[in-house]
Amino acid sequence: MSKKEQIEEQTAQEQKQEQLLEQEQVQDNKQAVEEQKPTIEELEAKIAELEDSKLRQIAEFDNYRRRTNKEKLELIETAGEKIFKDMLPLVDDFERSIEAANKYEDVESLRAGLQLIYQKFLTFLEKNNVKAINTENAEFSTDEHEAITTFAAGEDKKGKIIDCTQKGYKLGDKVIRFAKVVVGE
Repeated sequence: MSKKEQIEEQTAQEQKQEQLLEQEQVQDNKQAVEEQKPTIEELEAKIAELEDSKLRQIAEFDNYRRRTNKEKLELIETAGEKIFKDMLPLVDDFERSIEAANKYEDVESLRAGLQLIYQKFLTFLEKNNVKAINTENAEFSTDEHEAITTFAAGEDKKGKIIDCTQKGYKLGDKVIRFAKVVVGE
């Protein structure tokens, strides 16, 4: 064999090896694609699962929002129910006192009955955290008092409350009715 033939044979063998390598690479690529197919299917399934989860969460939040709005509306509608329910015995007491006033001539017992009802009502207010605003010998404060007039009363009474024409009340720390007062100037 001549040198030229040896080179040609060697070149042919190299070409065969390159073809075999290319075929192996094609097989490896096909195998890699086949291996990735389940991964793609898994990813599509995961995406579908996440979309379903998202839709369920949106629906759950929407139901929660509707439920809380309904509960708020019910609370607003029945907010005063407890207070009015607690006031009913006071109404009963007033009705009994009116009935007693029509039957009896004893003014003293009627007066005592009205005093009891008044004390019961004050206890009811206190139980519900309603307190009268102090006006006796107090300094005038626009946060709690409403001046209806001023009266010249001397230097020692200047800026102080002289008289209260209507009691004021607080519910907790909030003024629900300002005390109407006469202020000294």
